[in-house]
Amino acid sequence: MKELSKVTQNYPASGIRKMFELAGKYDNVISLTVGEPAFDTPANIKNAAKMSLDNNNTHYVSNAGIPELRKAIAEKYNRLIGEHYTHDNVMVAIGGMEAIFLALLATVNPGDEVLIPDPGYPNYEGQTVILGAKAVKVPIYEKHSFNIQAKDIENAITEKTKVLILNSPSNPLGSVLSRDDLAEIAEVVKKYDLFVISDEVYEEIIFDGHRHHSISQFPEIRENVLVINSLSKTYAMTGWRIGYVVGCQKIIGSMPKIQEGIASCVSHFIQDAAVEAIENSGESVKYMQEEYSRKRDIVIEEINGIKGLEYKGSPGSFYAFVNIKSSGMTSQEFAERLVVQEQVLVVPGSAFGSMGEGYVRIVFAGSDNDLREAFKRINRFMESLKK
Repeated sequence: MKELSKVTQNYPASGIRKMFELAGKYDNVISLTVGEPAFDTPANIKNAAKMSLDNNNTHYVSNAGIPELRKAIAEKYNRLIGEHYTHDNVMVAIGGMEAIFLALLATVNPGDEVLIPDPGYPNYEGQTVILGAKAVKVPIYEKHSFNIQAKDIENAITEKTKVLILNSPSNPLGSVLSRDDLAEIAEVVKKYDLFVISDEVYEEIIFDGHRHHSISQFPEIRENVLVINSLSKTYAMTGWRIGYVVGCQKIIGSMPKIQEGIASCVSHFIQDAAVEAIENSGESVKYMQEEYSRKRDIVIEEINGIKGLEYKGSPGSFYAFVNIKSSGMTSQEFAERLVVQEQVLVVPGSAFGSMGEGYVRIVFAGSDNDLREAFKRINRFMESLKK
């Protein structure tokens, strides 16, 4: 047999997948790992899809997406940033993952360097590898409230740097970049004429009076910014697989021909459901956000009662990035021993980059009962370490 592709051989292994395989050996496992809302998709969104199916919207549509959805997305961002976007500034994609991939395909050549956050979402690196580019990791520190710093971004830039990937609110960190943070980063972007891929899929999951800001709000670099978003988290639509890219028409206009060669288009009836989600689901979004905030408070309460764990509270997303350094174990060792001993599944921080060593990621999107029981077991596990 001839050699497999370099991409297949070099694609980064998933630390999350390793934990799932280990957990499969045990019964009664409580998983705090899956980045998915526990809520069902709101009824009005499902009904819109059913109506669309009844209207036989089951045929091919435009590679870029149906005009109705692209217009709804454009109007959303006009309200957010005060720009005059039209449907020509929007590309509909198969989830946020394909949206990121389309953005990278439109901006990156083999040999280019892409700056990614560390700790950060692992697929940023994987997709960069697929394109033959180099992922350069920008360190993020707890002392900065897990917010990426402009100076650290600038220190990572070389003559080959082409793209900066930002993620706020962050997976796995739960951090939220302020407008001042973004203003400093925008200065670096302008100075080095970088493209920015801004992953904002957790924009509506924010707590404690924090606000979501997008780097696209800065007009001096707006032409260089591609905003990535998805309906998965905000509207509990993970399995629907629908996301989008928003940006300048010159870049967005290059994406439909790429989509033609990947998947042709997103299903019409799913796009109709997405229009309903964006235009008529405010109360459902508010309810889910309030529930996430309440569950986040449960996590703070529980961790504060466990000696050896540190967590100050996530201002955004439904992830807690918990400091376990006092255990004396690596994050991988901690996670493996926890699932073996107490059947609680968390993700080692090292799965998100070397800067994640000494932490674990806990998802608090599940049921209250599971959270309470999981922390009861985690407390028992931490007590056993003292013995």
